[in-house]
Amino acid sequence: MDDDTSELTCVDQSMAESESSDSASSDEEDHGQISVCADIEENGAPEPKFVRSTSSKSDFFRSNKTPEDFATWQRIIRLDAIRANTDWALFSCNQAEISEEKALQRALSVGLKDYDHLEPYMVYHAARLVALLEAYALYDPEIGYCQGMSDLLSPIIAVMKEDHEAFWCFVGFMKKARHNFRLDEVGIRRQLKTVSQIIKRKDSHLYRHLQKLQAEDCFFVYRMVLVLFRRELTFEQTLCLWEVMWADQAAVRAGIGRSTWGRIRLHAPPTDDLLLYAIAACVLQRRRLIIERYSSMDEILRECHSMAGQLDVWRLLDDAHDLVVNLHNKI
Repeated sequence: MDDDTSELTCVDQSMAESESSDSASSDEEDHGQISVCADIEENGAPEPKFVRSTSSKSDFFRSNKTPEDFATWQRIIRLDAIRANTDWALFSCNQAEISEEKALQRALSVGLKDYDHLEPYMVYHAARLVALLEAYALYDPEIGYCQGMSDLLSPIIAVMKEDHEAFWCFVGFMKKARHNFRLDEVGIRRQLKTVSQIIKRKDSHLYRHLQKLQAEDCFFVYRMVLVLFRRELTFEQTLCLWEVMWADQAAVRAGIGRSTWGRIRLHAPPTDDLLLYAIAACVLQRRRLIIERYSSMDEILRECHSMAGQLDVWRLLDDAHDLVVNLHNKI
């Protein structure tokens, strides 16, 4: 399949239909497959169409979302795509060497604007982000698009050349991550509470200091939870962390660990919450600094945001696994 036929292009909202996830437990539901294609008119301009390959439970315009919602998502998606981190380029040479002509064609196909300051490979990457994020917003209109999703998709399309493969990988990824983007923030709050409990169990002194600052809810790690450390880690580190995290989740689904835990006591059992243990480990690594120097949650928040590019992902994973070994039965 050549590049042109494998690419997803922008979706015209007047023609869009999609499946909707009806609850936070969407990972247990089977969404019908979708694809996005573009017909080329005589003048060469793309006429985007959204094609649904199976009947769906509800489509975009039968959901509680409106065309105005989709228009808002389109605007925000384009802004976020233009601002996307480009550290992936060193690890994806083929995509980084994209021609200017191909980049401009792709930008035109999704209506991308204000990209004159970007290199061709950045324009192409941004256009791919737009196409796939718009497709996902139609696929799951209950969630639609929220800022932070571009951070999660960017590494996927950096390592996957074909858009249709990248899209379905992202759909699978979002089955776990979509609850982070619920308006009621139930998923985020549950995870922040877990991080707080890990810190409380491991370091009561630090926890009491956080209580004193009214920061025991661990809101200062909100961004880490939302985008799975993407903004704190480099591209290469992000892939390492995510792959270890996914391996743990796959092991949990396969039932590995429970029956064999007695035989591998020196190793951490697999957990669905490795990310949260890693976030807690990150905070615990800075316990002395937090206790001795910081007197407000805002100061801790600034410290967390300043960690970008400063973390050792392997030390982080080692510390996280130590926490799992010691606390997995107590949280």
